[in-house]
Amino acid sequence: MKFIILDTETTGTKEEDRIIQLSFLVTDENNEIEEIEDTLCKPPLPISYEAMAVHHITPEMLENAETIHNTKSWNRLNELNIPDNIVVIHNAKFDIEMLFKEDFENKMQIIDTFRCVKHLWPEGRHALQINRYSLGLYKKEKELADKYNIEITAHNALGDVVVLKLLLDYLLQDHTIEELIKLTKEPILYEKFYFGKYKFEKIEDVIQKDMGYVEYLLNNQEKELEFDIRYSINYYMQEVTPVYKFEVGKYKGLTPKEVANQGDINYLRWAYHNMGMSKGLKEEIEKTMAD
Repeated sequence: MKFIILDTETTGTKEEDRIIQLSFLVTDENNEIEEIEDTLCKPPLPISYEAMAVHHITPEMLENAETIHNTKSWNRLNELNIPDNIVVIHNAKFDIEMLFKEDFENKMQIIDTFRCVKHLWPEGRHALQINRYSLGLYKKEKELADKYNIEITAHNALGDVVVLKLLLDYLLQDHTIEELIKLTKEPILYEKFYFGKYKFEKIEDVIQKDMGYVEYLLNNQEKELEFDIRYSINYYMQEVTPVYKFEVGKYKGLTPKEVANQGDINYLRWAYHNMGMSKGLKEEIEKTMAD
């Protein structure tokens, strides 16, 4: 069994973007380095300025580079791509998808350190560079870099895999390999939304005050909801009672039951047949009128 501790740099983060740097360390079961692979590769499209501002790889640096499929690193990665090995990535979804664009289908087990630290430290900061400093990993970099003649630069793929190797060392102090693989697979229970109109508000609170918004997220066909957020919403929907309120009209902000208590059943009948609304609100009106 070997660890393949991997990172990529790319032309950007959009659907069409591609890999321009592939770097990985190959380590043994004790996470001791056996091989270092690092290569720049020529992409089929320009590097975005936003990406250059992060990794500082310019078109001039790629002028004499091979395409990724003609590099030694690519060939070695494919040799290592067996179920006995474990690929270690921080935010594996992004890099695995980038590799897939190059027709690489991962067969290795995965440890996603980003998901692991989200499970282990839910209230903490999860970016690799933040953990580099908060865990004191930077104090061990120079010894490792000097030993293997590695230049460590933030947001450079090779520099990042060195930090990632040290993060894996840290996690393996208290957790087994099997535990980290399991944490990678398990859904993460978020307490709060981290995007949208209710950013940083508790999911259970939003369920109780704006279930129409929650249903919109769950049913939006144009933008796929992240797996962990969907899991968290469904979890809290079992824990608290969803509250459906009118979002527009004369009774905006009231529940169907509150409208009925004001004696305006006719409005509920009219709204049911004429007003656009969420499935849950419609069912709540049906239940209220049946009562």
